Amino acid sequence: MHQPSWIELTGVVNMRDLGGVPTASGDVVRHRRLLRSDNLQDLPASSVATLLQEFRVTDVIDLRTHVEVAREGDGPLRATSVRHHHLTLYREDSDESGIPAAERVLPWERDEAEALRERPEAHRPSHDEFWSEHYLSFLSTRPDSVLSALHAIAGSEGAAIVHCAAGKDRTGTIVGLALKIVDVPDEVVIADYAASAQRVEAILDRLRRRPAYAENLKHKTVAQQSPRSDTMRMLLGTLEARHGGVHGWLATHGWTRTDTERMRRKLLE
Repeated sequence: MHQPSWIELTGVVNMRDLGGVPTASGDVVRHRRLLRSDNLQDLPASSVATLLQEFRVTDVIDLRTHVEVAREGDGPLRATSVRHHHLTLYREDSDESGIPAAERVLPWERDEAEALRERPEAHRPSHDEFWSEHYLSFLSTRPDSVLSALHAIAGSEGAAIVHCAAGKDRTGTIVGLALKIVDVPDEVVIADYAASAQRVEAILDRLRRRPAYAENLKHKTVAQQSPRSDTMRMLLGTLEARHGGVHGWLATHGWTRTDTERMRRKLLE
């Protein structure tokens, strides 16, 4: 089974290179093409230099909401020549709201509250059902952002970093789709997704010190926040049943064979 290629940099705790991931046809994702990470807000100058010079990062796909960016800031890579693609995955998250972003609640806080109100305890979803449904909501409500993120990866000149806050849920969804585009087997995609569980304790320690996340994470446990294999397995299974797989879902939203070949050139050649 593929082992995660962790990148140990000061300022992040869940960064890794997808290089080395095998495809069904025997190809391998090249190193320094696609990175995934937790929030980049705390990167010191030395880590920024490593990403620019050693990993040759040219693009950042920032999946944080407008609320998070307003509370946390853009991060140090914004001051460099790196191209930034800010793509929220929440339908109601907009920079055009009448309420300043920094004063709004995090979108998932509202979703969590609604889920508790709408479902009696006996009928609440399991851990895997809850999270897979959550990821499917990204695809159903913000397909524009999902495709834009994938196009940004495929079109990057150097390495692309996909990140959100923890680097496990939103990031895991987009990276999982990118890997499926180049025909990485389900079990390898699942293993990469679940690898973030190794870093959840460190992720929570870090985010509980940040203004955007401290209150929301106050009473949440490592077990509640840890990604599990069955969550991604359920997501991929649902896409297979409803759309004929990831390629089928993408095709219904305008993704073409040319786009797939572009992603293959980016990640494999």
